[in-house]
Amino acid sequence: MPEFDLPDSMAMRPLRHPTVSDAEFRAAMAGFASSVHVVTAQRGAERIGRTATSVLSLSAQPPAILVSIDIVSRLADIIAKTGCFSLATLADDQQAIGDAFAGKVDPRERFDIGKWDAWPSGQPHLRGAVTVLDCEVIGAMETGSHVLFAGAIIEAETDTSRRPLLWHRHAYAGLNGVD
Repeated sequence: MPEFDLPDSMAMRPLRHPTVSDAEFRAAMAGFASSVHVVTAQRGAERIGRTATSVLSLSAQPPAILVSIDIVSRLADIIAKTGCFSLATLADDQQAIGDAFAGKVDPRERFDIGKWDAWPSGQPHLRGAVTVLDCEVIGAMETGSHVLFAGAIIEAETDTSRRPLLWHRHAYAGLNGVD
């Protein structure tokens, strides 16, 4: 354990320099190749989810990930209220699920695409994905337009025979030729 106290949140300092434009930011981020994930949550009978690429491994002890969710979204509200979320890393043949949760399908019909059931926690569980995780929120940080949720992984399944779906230059891509 560290021998110093850590704050409960991270204060963002004022900028010293102007930032790049929205167009420059989007062009730069398009150069990142990212796994495509669906972050989901359930509260009562309401299930909701969004496609996300802003996901990263946070720590091994405790095993945790970090997801970035639009702060004004219903998904952020449900995650904050339940303290739980699930994540599915989509396989390269699951583009229709990625599109559906990116807003190309009415929210009430998104869970009709793919094979969904529930984790023991009650959170949505996508079958056939590369990796699926059930997470308990252990921390959160507001960043202005988004909230970062740190989720301890309480359940995990991985299918090593599946290849991940990637997002690069505003289009889906795969891991061609990688074994």
